[in-house]
Amino acid sequence: MNKQVAWKGEKEKTVYRNRHLGLKIGVASFAVLFLVILGVIYYIVTTYTVNTVYVEGNIHYTDEEIAERIMTGRFGHNSIYLNFRYRNQEIEDIPFVSAIEVEILSPDTVSIRVYEKSFAGYVSYLGRYMYFDRDGTIVESSEMMTAGVPEVTGLKFDHVVMYEKLPVENEQIFVRILDITQSLDKYELNADRLFFDREYKVTLYFGDVRVQIGDNSSIDEKFSRLKSVLPELEGKKGVVQMENFTGDSKIIPFQEDKK
Repeated sequence: MNKQVAWKGEKEKTVYRNRHLGLKIGVASFAVLFLVILGVIYYIVTTYTVNTVYVEGNIHYTDEEIAERIMTGRFGHNSIYLNFRYRNQEIEDIPFVSAIEVEILSPDTVSIRVYEKSFAGYVSYLGRYMYFDRDGTIVESSEMMTAGVPEVTGLKFDHVVMYEKLPVENEQIFVRILDITQSLDKYELNADRLFFDREYKVTLYFGDVRVQIGDNSSIDEKFSRLKSVLPELEGKKGVVQMENFTGDSKIIPFQEDKK
């Protein structure tokens, strides 16, 4: 009887020791794992701290402004964090920017690729500039005027809603605007303003020079010729009449404003 009791007691002690040993091993393993994780975190934080930034694709912002806007928050200067944060994500808090990609070139160096929104033109509404795309959809509202995007006037609308089409009577007007802005880009011409009259004939404004384009017939020939004509009119005020211009036209009438 005493032997049986002694054997049971010894067995319980063995089980207890094994459990205790297992607990110690478990705690030690957890501690080691915890230290390894801390080491990895420390390595990532200290090694992948951004010191050099390259920026491309930006027009509206300087390199410094882009870096300042995206490298925010507690881990904003960590290259791995930036790479994951801006992967496949639309940008909503930076005007004129639709997407950003961050590529890790080395642990302390990243390349930031900026994808800016494409604008066909803008209209003024309630003290703001409302930028629209090739389909006439309002994609940006800003108090900032952007270079290279012409103001479009003469259009009739009674309200503007973000991410909806500008409510004009004839939506084909946006096809014409796109044709004009593409031609401006092609021939590196910067019009300040496009004006459409009641018949949707267009006049372009280049400073004090107004160019009556009329409709979109022979539009490529008109802009090709206009590129060579505008430098000759620098410092002058008046109207270039190109409504009836064709590729065979040799003379382009210019009516100077009376002083």
